[in-house]
Amino acid sequence: MDTFQAYLIEGTPAQTSARFAELHERDLDPGEVTLRVAYASINYKDALAATGKGRIIRRFPCVGGIDAVGTVEASTDARFAPGDLVIAQSHGFGVSQHGGYAQRARAPADWVTRVPSGLDALEAITIGVAGYTAALAIDLCELNGLAPSRGKVLVNGATGGVASIAIDLLAQRGFEVVAATRKLAESDYLKRLGAADVVDPAAIGDAGKPLEPALWQGAIDSLGGEPLSLLTRTVQKDGVIASIGNAAGLSFSTSVMPFILRGVRLIGVNSDNDPALRSRIWQRLAGDLKPRHLSAIANVRPFEELPSLIDAVVNGRVRGRTIIALPTS
Repeated sequence: MDTFQAYLIEGTPAQTSARFAELHERDLDPGEVTLRVAYASINYKDALAATGKGRIIRRFPCVGGIDAVGTVEASTDARFAPGDLVIAQSHGFGVSQHGGYAQRARAPADWVTRVPSGLDALEAITIGVAGYTAALAIDLCELNGLAPSRGKVLVNGATGGVASIAIDLLAQRGFEVVAATRKLAESDYLKRLGAADVVDPAAIGDAGKPLEPALWQGAIDSLGGEPLSLLTRTVQKDGVIASIGNAAGLSFSTSVMPFILRGVRLIGVNSDNDPALRSRIWQRLAGDLKPRHLSAIANVRPFEELPSLIDAVVNGRVRGRTIIALPTS
């Protein structure tokens, strides 16, 4: 395949546009691994990048899509061979180097992970960078004392991709999960994933108090902003919060009181990891952390619907994971 279909983001950080384009083999970026893409996903970061609502893209033009699952066509790295099922994710993929919204992609080998036995291509992309981030957050929280016997765990922004998978993972690990969302009409969906309770975040606490009643042993926060501030004030003694997103804002305000009086731990989660850590987390995702409800979380759509789906994601009109199936010819 000398030419292939792609979704190209063009312009400048101040004025961004995106369109379908036909690219050539020579347009691929340098890298050791070339793959034929089967699926990519639309993450909130992807939607911000493609619409220009966030200054995400580091070079123009750039094929969007920060994760992709496909089959290796060629590799100059001994870790990968033609025919391997792999996922490319994070680092500069879809940001400073052409990403997953194309029939073909090329990436440095250190950005690529072999999909473990026990996961097929659709399961792997439904997990994708979102589920990987959720699993990494849980792994880090468990290393810092999170345990089913210690109390409830709150997951906010609950209908989003990362949060949906986090709920599934936590529930199957035996945690009592509380899902916080303003979309209370999605309560049945969230309980199907394993949430024991669904709450309106407006009812959790009162802004302005340095400390509030301790309600949870831990939390997975995909929102940032005031929701994260509220979590610092409502987590119990020696509790842990994983910060994984900024949909509600880049900044938050709190006091030192939760940290010095309750020993609350705030952990940042970044998915740009070295191959050894990434492989370990993906092995957990195929084993003890394998999600149980991926078919309920995934919404698989054709490539030609990408622009309208990006608009839906950036405006919060989706739930779970939105998956794009790349054309096979």
